[in-house]
Amino acid sequence: MKYKKREPLAVQQLAQDLAAFAIDRTDLKELLAAIPENSNLNLTAIEYELQILKILSVGWAISFFMPATDKNKGPLTQMFWEFIRETSQNISNLTETTTGQSIDYFEILKQRLNTYLEVMQNNPDEAQNPANIMGPAFASACKCEDDAIAILTGTKIFTLTLGAVKDYLNTVEIDDIKLN
Repeated sequence: MKYKKREPLAVQQLAQDLAAFAIDRTDLKELLAAIPENSNLNLTAIEYELQILKILSVGWAISFFMPATDKNKGPLTQMFWEFIRETSQNISNLTETTTGQSIDYFEILKQRLNTYLEVMQNNPDEAQNPANIMGPAFASACKCEDDAIAILTGTKIFTLTLGAVKDYLNTVEIDDIKLN
């Protein structure tokens, strides 16, 4: 995620920036390119699940790195997920148009979120450092449990995304006047 110190941003612009980062595939392609050619991984499944985990990770980063007392946290979170819902609808429509198969991509995101949350709740000792949980949970979502490359790939997208959002949030100033 590219960022520099800027003029204060409206909450809507910040949410839009974060949503654009969440769906950007540049880092996914880099992670996929790092997977050895001789691996037995289903790269289509890995890529699909990487995108989902990245989107969810941006949402989590907002929750983790914005203080609960920040009056912009609620509006930012809501707007971010509205942008993701809109993008999800576009993905769903495109999928139906091109394949004839009806899907609800936003519902898939919610289901995967519930899966990751359940894994964290079932591992309260590990939940202190969610990166320890996300890699194995990611590999499980890809149907390649215990595969070290899949675990590492999931851990990387999770930690890189959290770090990028944290850095971005630390560089921007939210303009409270432009909430609409």
